[in-house]
Amino acid sequence: MANLDEVKMVWRLADAVSFDVDSTVIVEEGIDELAKFCGKGDQVASLTKQAMQGNMTFQQSLTIRLNIIQPSFKQIKEFIHSHPPKLTPGIKSLIQALQIQKKQVYLVSGGFYCLIAPVAVKLNIPLENIRANKLKFYFTGEYAGFDENEPTSHSGGKAEAIKRLKEEKGFKTVVHIGDGATDLEACPPANAFIGYGGNIIRESVKAHAPWFIMDFKDLQAAL
Repeated sequence: MANLDEVKMVWRLADAVSFDVDSTVIVEEGIDELAKFCGKGDQVASLTKQAMQGNMTFQQSLTIRLNIIQPSFKQIKEFIHSHPPKLTPGIKSLIQALQIQKKQVYLVSGGFYCLIAPVAVKLNIPLENIRANKLKFYFTGEYAGFDENEPTSHSGGKAEAIKRLKEEKGFKTVVHIGDGATDLEACPPANAFIGYGGNIIRESVKAHAPWFIMDFKDLQAAL
């Protein structure tokens, strides 16, 4: 694992930066909020916590949580309309600074494309720069599962998504930023990992991240 000075140097030189979304770019966990909206909040929150601590495979936890929620297409639309994303303080300014420096910004999440698209729009990130899971629905609008071919639906999926990004786009240096166990394991192939604890501190991430920040201003200042 790189030391702090090395990570800071990689951060300055990166040609692309990927951010986790839930509890990093936004203050909440999207799937927990969706569960609350669908009346299944308590059952799902404890599973999210286990998944984030790395206590079960990501796909297991995703399957179980979605089978509990069973969100319909109509519920998803209503949820998006009634729950505009709550951006984490400092994130908009940081992403603007990265874009001014011509660094490419991606959102790499184990959450859902349909819930992340409004976040990307708020942050002026192109929708094609989202790497996330996709929900499936029957023609009646009922929940029909999720696309298991998406890398981010599996444990190790963020690493796979970043590996593909590097191969497809030719990025030499990618930094990944996030709060969870799935973010920590994305480095490598990410050239550096920065842990974020401004919304929630996960002790396993804090213990292993060479650079752990509580405020996005620290990253902007280090550019």
